[in-house]
Amino acid sequence: MPTLSVLVPVFNEERTLKRVMDALTAALPESQIVYVDDGSTDNSLNILKSGARTGDLVLTKTNGGKGSAVRLAIARAEGTFSIIQDADLEYDPFEIRNLLNEADKNPGSAVFGSRFLKKNKNIYPLYLLGNKFLTGVINYLFKSRLTDSYTCFKLFPTETLKLLPLKSEGFELEVELSAYPLKQGIKILEIPITYHPRSFKEGKKIGWQDAVKGIATALKIRFGK
Repeated sequence: MPTLSVLVPVFNEERTLKRVMDALTAALPESQIVYVDDGSTDNSLNILKSGARTGDLVLTKTNGGKGSAVRLAIARAEGTFSIIQDADLEYDPFEIRNLLNEADKNPGSAVFGSRFLKKNKNIYPLYLLGNKFLTGVINYLFKSRLTDSYTCFKLFPTETLKLLPLKSEGFELEVELSAYPLKQGIKILEIPITYHPRSFKEGKKIGWQDAVKGIATALKIRFGK
């Protein structure tokens, strides 16, 4: 059983995918990597098939959103811990080991990499404001003190992750991955990470509609059964 499963949702990332795959292999050679192509229309699937290591998984599905791709990957995760890695270069795979080390010291806890615990470039002030607002909503609803609820780097014990009742298809998955653990009393730790934001021209996909869905998801989890 590997120590870590890295779950990589992919949708039209041919520009950066090979570099992400190479970085993951270099940074975490002993990990299981589960790639899920979410109905890409570019060359992403061919890059995955030609670049994946023996033992890595390359799964394909019709396009349904990041949440649906991650949920498929979770079902195939075999590591003691699991973490999500986007198929772009906004997050550095070499920093995943820092989260894993923190998880080893705090059994049963989730570890999030926060982009706001150290100085990072932010090219979209409105997105920063939106993230802060959504994180504030989650903190208010669940009496928590998170600084970055929409971070991609969320590391969980795999058994814990598989038991979360995740349902989201899109980016509201990030709210589910924050809110459900808080509601269930699972401790979430945060450590600083670096962040290299890309532009919409470079393929950034999240929009204001996702923020609205995120708020609705947080309210549903807080007041649902």
